[in-house]
Amino acid sequence: MEVVAVVLLWCISNVGTGSTFGTALAVLTRSGDALEDLNVKEVFPSDDDAITSPKPLMVPLTLVQAAASLGAVCLDGTLPGYHLHRGYGLGANSWLVQLEGGGWCNSIRNCVYRKTTRRGSSNYMEKQIPFTGILSNRPEENPDFFNWNRVKLRYCDGASFSGDSQNESPPLFFRGQRIWLAGMEDLMSKGMDNANQALLSGCSAGGLASILHCDEFRDLFPSTTKVKCLSDAGLFLDATDISGGHTLRNMFEGVVSLQEVQKNLPSTCTSHLDPTSCFFPQNLVTNVKTPLFLLNAAYDAWQLQASLAPPSADPHGYWKECKLNHAHCNTSQIQFLEDFRNQMLNAIKEFSMSNQNGLFINSCFAHCQTERQDTWFADDSPLIGNKGIAESVGNWYFDRVGVKAIDCAYPCDNTCHNLVFNVSPLKPKARILFVSKRNFRFNLCYCSCIFRERELFFYVCSFIFGYCSFFCIRLERERESYSFSVLYTCIKVERVLSIPSLCVSLPAYWGDFFFLFVHFY
Repeated sequence: MEVVAVVLLWCISNVGTGSTFGTALAVLTRSGDALEDLNVKEVFPSDDDAITSPKPLMVPLTLVQAAASLGAVCLDGTLPGYHLHRGYGLGANSWLVQLEGGGWCNSIRNCVYRKTTRRGSSNYMEKQIPFTGILSNRPEENPDFFNWNRVKLRYCDGASFSGDSQNESPPLFFRGQRIWLAGMEDLMSKGMDNANQALLSGCSAGGLASILHCDEFRDLFPSTTKVKCLSDAGLFLDATDISGGHTLRNMFEGVVSLQEVQKNLPSTCTSHLDPTSCFFPQNLVTNVKTPLFLLNAAYDAWQLQASLAPPSADPHGYWKECKLNHAHCNTSQIQFLEDFRNQMLNAIKEFSMSNQNGLFINSCFAHCQTERQDTWFADDSPLIGNKGIAESVGNWYFDRVGVKAIDCAYPCDNTCHNLVFNVSPLKPKARILFVSKRNFRFNLCYCSCIFRERELFFYVCSFIFGYCSFFCIRLERERESYSFSVLYTCIKVERVLSIPSLCVSLPAYWGDFFFLFVHFY
């Protein structure tokens, strides 16, 4: 079910001796251009794939207090952080470290913007996040890793945890490599040094990072510790776009140059290839010594949107409908995507020959399948040869059976959870009205959609579980950011969205007040 919120804001604030008054009206819809900005956009599932499992485990943010002395800071100089949920029982000495993804920044301008978001500053990171999929603590959702120590290392450097430089003016700290080292040092001090089993994983830009840091992770432990790595949606290809250009290579070249990534790239690659080429996984995976599992959609939704058919390569919009919904692709477009799939399979041919490595390449239009419960482990999860992703990863990690699962070509797989982007104009389903003084903060029970808009970035972070969902909006502009979060009391909202609901939130700071009224109709 599509949901659109019309938000009317009356904002009154006192600044010094003066005062300001402002109003804003915004219509929240799914944006058809959701992935066109390589630097800040993400992929979101269609409403058909909405999560409906019980309320997930919420895990608090821990800042790495010792990081500052190591120069291991986010883009804006704030401390990096992670979310840790302790293992128990047979998993008490097993550790899973998940590296967060979220694109890259390749210029001073977009890195300056990025540091005003959670991708560049811990000031804007969620204070707690849900652990689902491979991070879930429920055996029925995560059969092999539910009782492990599970960690999500937050991403705030913009170069897949691999840069090490600094820009003086404006001040920017490109310290991804140091964040990686500081994070691992902190976790080792909290018991990871006693691990008898460890798995480094990551999604998207974090999936690339899990490849880059795989052997470093192995070296943290004694030879008696079982250590492997998993890259989810991290197989970014050095492919030509629909115009014959190299959109992603140009992007990566900026990242590598600006953040001096070359200093931390494997010498096994840089000894014979340029640094930008060595940021592409296809030139790295064969030389990774540690057992590695590659999980990727053959028709990766992010790469289709952002690097194969971006607006710069498609000025007339011939690919617009195809990008939004693969069912609208014509014969020539499908052939182009099939060529991309073949390029992916050729890129990992040598990698796949090693018995220690694993593969799950499904012919889906998806991106990041380990942290979404519906794709990781559910009754209708994607399958290859009647085996799902969680079972395949578990079989490989625990050496139950070798896993080299490569799907048949599109459209043979009817188990995919494909990402579809709907941009049809929709009748509003809810109106939100609030009044506040200086700081805007609220939480709200609300079944909602996830939204991106080009001018005003309203991040609607929604996790739909049962009758009520946690709802958070962040309004961000180029140079200012207002965060909405924390304390609330709320009447439960039925999923049917047919009844009115009144939510009144407690003030985050004394002197602040606000009133929320949400009417569903």
